[in-house]
Amino acid sequence: MSDNRTSGSQAVAGVAGAAGVAALFSRGRLTAIPRKAARREQLLVHLAQTLFERDRAYSEREVNEALLTVHEDCSALRRHLVVAGLLDRPRDGSSYRRTR
Repeated sequence: MSDNRTSGSQAVAGVAGAAGVAALFSRGRLTAIPRKAARREQLLVHLAQTLFERDRAYSEREVNEALLTVHEDCSALRRHLVVAGLLDRPRDGSSYRRTR
């Protein structure tokens, strides 16, 4: 019989990741976009999971409005989310979708 629960080490890593992301915020706002790729990836996963629903199309304006709730440089965050593969954008740029 398989067990679908996370292992203890995965749970600890998840908590450490959440604590690491929380350290990037002050009063609900992102203080800076991390330069280190691993740290930035943690942040981007957090933003994708908390700001965007799966299986829903978002206009660029909606994406910008959601990202502006945490940081003033919404275009940089949007670009990072697309490059990281967390938001998908068709070639025509007509919409965005959360991928994972």
